[in-house]
Amino acid sequence: SGPESKNEPDTESDTAEFCPGFKDVDAFVKRGLGGVVAATKASGLLPQAGDEFDFYRSFPGFQDFCAVQGERLLHCMSQLMQHHGCRSFMKDRSKLTGLEERFDLVIESNDVILEKVGIMLDEASGVTRSQPVMPAGYQPPRIVVSSWNRKGNDHSGETFHLLHAKNIQRPQLKFKEKVDNSNTPFVAKIFVKPNAIKPLPSCELTERPEDLDVPPALADFIHQLRTQEHMDDMFSHPYQYELEHLVMPEILRSRPDPQLYKPLAETSCTFIETLEDLVALNEKLAKTTEFAVDLEHHSYRSFLGITCLMQISTREEDFIIDTLELRSEMYILNESFTDPTIVKVFHGADSDIEWLQKDFGVYVVNMFDTHHAARSLNLGRNSLDHLLKLYCSVDSNKRYQLADWRIRPLPEEMLKYAQADTHYLLYVYDRVRADLFDAANGQSNLIQVVWSKSKDLCLKKYVKPIFTEESYMELHRKQKKSFNSQQLVAFRLLFSWRDKLAREEDESTGYVLPNHMMMKIAEELPKEPQGIIACCNPTPPLVRQQINELHQLIKQAREIPLLKVSEVLSGFILCSSESTLFGPHDTSHVSESDLMELSLQVILLFLLKEDEGVGNSGHLTVAQQKACSILESFENPFRMYLPSKDIHISKNAKYDPSTKIYEISNRWKLQSIEKQQKEAQAKQEAKKQAKKAKGIYRLEVCTPAGPVGPIKVSCVVGLIFSVACGSWKPAHCRQEWDEARLKRINLRIKE
Repeated sequence: SGPESKNEPDTESDTAEFCPGFKDVDAFVKRGLGGVVAATKASGLLPQAGDEFDFYRSFPGFQDFCAVQGERLLHCMSQLMQHHGCRSFMKDRSKLTGLEERFDLVIESNDVILEKVGIMLDEASGVTRSQPVMPAGYQPPRIVVSSWNRKGNDHSGETFHLLHAKNIQRPQLKFKEKVDNSNTPFVAKIFVKPNAIKPLPSCELTERPEDLDVPPALADFIHQLRTQEHMDDMFSHPYQYELEHLVMPEILRSRPDPQLYKPLAETSCTFIETLEDLVALNEKLAKTTEFAVDLEHHSYRSFLGITCLMQISTREEDFIIDTLELRSEMYILNESFTDPTIVKVFHGADSDIEWLQKDFGVYVVNMFDTHHAARSLNLGRNSLDHLLKLYCSVDSNKRYQLADWRIRPLPEEMLKYAQADTHYLLYVYDRVRADLFDAANGQSNLIQVVWSKSKDLCLKKYVKPIFTEESYMELHRKQKKSFNSQQLVAFRLLFSWRDKLAREEDESTGYVLPNHMMMKIAEELPKEPQGIIACCNPTPPLVRQQINELHQLIKQAREIPLLKVSEVLSGFILCSSESTLFGPHDTSHVSESDLMELSLQVILLFLLKEDEGVGNSGHLTVAQQKACSILESFENPFRMYLPSKDIHISKNAKYDPSTKIYEISNRWKLQSIEKQQKEAQAKQEAKKQAKKAKGIYRLEVCTPAGPVGPIKVSCVVGLIFSVACGSWKPAHCRQEWDEARLKRINLRIKE
């Protein structure tokens, strides 16, 4: 900054000087550059971050000096930001996220200042800009267009546009009926049923029997019995009876003559946003034999999603309905949408059918889906783009496919894009029907198949997302990540918090906290709130607002005892034996005990094979030792956590909750020492029985000094195999015993 100017400067000096205190630009730049260099040198003399700064920080005088200078710097920066029309609330920041917010403010201010510098440099160099330079901080209302994915080798300049509206008013605030995000099943919104064969069920429930001389609990039970019969009708499809008894129209049983569409530029397109226009449209549709329908939906800033636009095309004209404005009156279209004599043409109506039910209470009877027709024709590609290219030689414009359709007023380009979605659809409907007849040799069987699949789509009911205690497990399985007990609890708490907040704020779960960020937080388990923010890039607004609550949830999860994944998920990985994917090598239907028994049998068979191979060897081979270790691990996989057998453990300690033995016994469900001894004895008896069944004899060798010691085990093993195999050689054995210097040997063989 330069020296302060005088209050009453001289007129001649004003005309001569470039700026108060500077006669020309060079003097101003020289002074400014000198100030920047001096400030840079001064900052280099500050204590370095680390031990040096911590040492100076230990002195109260240095702390006070830093606090005073820091306030001056923040005040100076705020004044600069205010001067350039930027946000300047540098001081009023929370302690948790203040540093990050200030850093963002500095970056934003630098961008604004550098942009102004660039504009001024262009003007100074004689380069004129197409747009006038707006005052600082002035942002005219406009639609933000972001270009991405520019096509290569295409010099026409065509780009895909992602239209979004940051600061528009939420359309949910204008709805006459509040959006129902409660954790309850969806109830049909229809209250008038046009074209009905079976009328709507009566929903007039009888009054509660409170006037009866019965206890309140019994009165509730009687009321529940009276209302039970209405529950099934409440959640059923209102037009289920009509659709089940619907017969394919005669117009679909004959090969059509395709009627060419009008040019898009010559076709009138009416934007409907009033009730009078909607009623007039319904009357026009009731006089037609077919019309095409498409919807534009938005799901990012709403929990259940919002249908923002409906496009309808007849043979003569196109219509675009502002469903945000006429949301509560859209049920009027049920008169034409449920008329069985009128064919409604959709393309890929799986989601459209649900959106019509959810937002408007509109149902469809007698529909033809060109997507299923394309699949029956085996065209390879079933998208509307491909059908338009194939039948109409039209390259569909998908620049606004990802646009935010809540924008009002809609730009002309978006209106043209919406109109084109249904303008050609009736001609495509004629062409695919003709091709289906040709593919079926003039018969209508393929038309019948497509029509039946379309009718099944009409029977589809919208299902509201319901939160349960196990809802998080489905997402956890899809992510295919292995969590311990603390991470899994954190994931469950975050999932529940996200669902609750999304319903309350009417925001999508992806807007509140995306899945990958939630998995990252649950995996890292940050100890501080700043760590939670570090796991999110960029940080969602609601996460920043609810950072303290999220921190408490993570702390709650970290207090859970740390368990292994197999113990945590033991209640979720057990599969049913009635699996449709059953196979001879599929172990998903086998219980853990059966799988362990099978493994033990395999290892025992391996041991027997090894014994047969070694012949009369008396010691265990390396393979046998490995097999034994594997066998022991299957007997008890937590042997490393068990105390030694010669250590006495008090029985009272096992049942005292304050002891470590009690905690270990409950956590791993360890068996008592007495039970282990009984199992060992049972195994020994089982081995004896197995030996008797196989005809293997037991050989006892005695000497005058007593039984033969372990040093002669090899000889005994040799005798066992000799007797068992029938190849007894006394001379050979006497020679071996003489070499052992045994004076007298008594041999007795018994079973």
